[in-house]
Amino acid sequence: MALPNGQARSDVHEVAVLALPTVVAFELGLPHRLLGGAVDDDERPLYKVRVATLDGGPVRTSAGYQVLPEHDASILRTAGTVVVPGIYGGTARERGELEPELAAALHGLDARMVSICTGAFVLAAAGLLDDRPATTHWMHAAAFRAMFPAVLLDPDVLYVDDGDVLTSAGNAAGIDLCLHIVRRDHGASVANRVARRSVVAPWRDGGQSQFMEPLPDPDGPGTAPTRAWALERLGTPLALADMAAHAAMSVRTFTRRFRDETGLSPARWLAMQRVALARRLLETTDLPVERVAAVAGFGTATSMRLHLHAAIGVSPLVYRRTYRGDGVAAQDDQHRSGRVSRHDSVSTHTRLDTPTAATLER
Repeated sequence: MALPNGQARSDVHEVAVLALPTVVAFELGLPHRLLGGAVDDDERPLYKVRVATLDGGPVRTSAGYQVLPEHDASILRTAGTVVVPGIYGGTARERGELEPELAAALHGLDARMVSICTGAFVLAAAGLLDDRPATTHWMHAAAFRAMFPAVLLDPDVLYVDDGDVLTSAGNAAGIDLCLHIVRRDHGASVANRVARRSVVAPWRDGGQSQFMEPLPDPDGPGTAPTRAWALERLGTPLALADMAAHAAMSVRTFTRRFRDETGLSPARWLAMQRVALARRLLETTDLPVERVAAVAGFGTATSMRLHLHAAIGVSPLVYRRTYRGDGVAAQDDQHRSGRVSRHDSVSTHTRLDTPTAATLER
């Protein structure tokens, strides 16, 4: 949750986007649009996004036009986050190696490293992904695995957050990763604001498959009405049979159609919406943890702690302290039993994240 390099929340976080030759044009603009569009409640920017090439000169994009940034690779040294968008060529893609100038630019950086799509080839060639989980576009998974066997490649997911190194699949998954970064740094409310202004969905699960079945016939039966119905009843027990009955389908048909439409099982989707609601309540209310757990449908605070820790790597109290301050968390301490252990350590590997439930179906 904390920004890299110990940067305070009130600071403007510096992001350097490295545009390499044959950079994917669409992905080059994502950090500026999404990270650069993140603002606090007073409309103050939370990130300063700058684009660089290795020598400060122009590079040709995948769309056939050139871009001429105002910076060279020296800005990578002071950036808190470095983003490498996808590329179509270069020795990293072709041989799994870096040109000396690029290798020098990436060596010894004290920054959070982010790749979009085939930008993962660059991070891997620099040795930054060895023995770490990562992803890239599924079409290039076989070549990636052959070049970089030391990387724990998962080509089925949209993005992987391994703490100080984050990777995403292609194109639209870069949107998901950028929103995830905003959400991780500043909370769901800020990320949802960015999504609304960019007219994109506020969230897709990082562990969601890159492969999606075609959407069902819009005139035929679907699960969207049942998802909306369930979102209004997260605080009550919701069995798979109840959801199937609401959709007027058999459990088997409902489960299959639900997965086709969302990429998730009904149980996993429901758990994520409850985590989403719990996060929103922890961010925006003074409710004790036990009450948050009840309202979000977890039943017990222990159950909610387990789900929240599995999803984002922290306990409810740590999450609340991050976004609300110690005052509310101190109130929670008075409500908690001494038998419950604290989970105060932040996970270095967070692959899943969630939006607020209220915005999920917009």
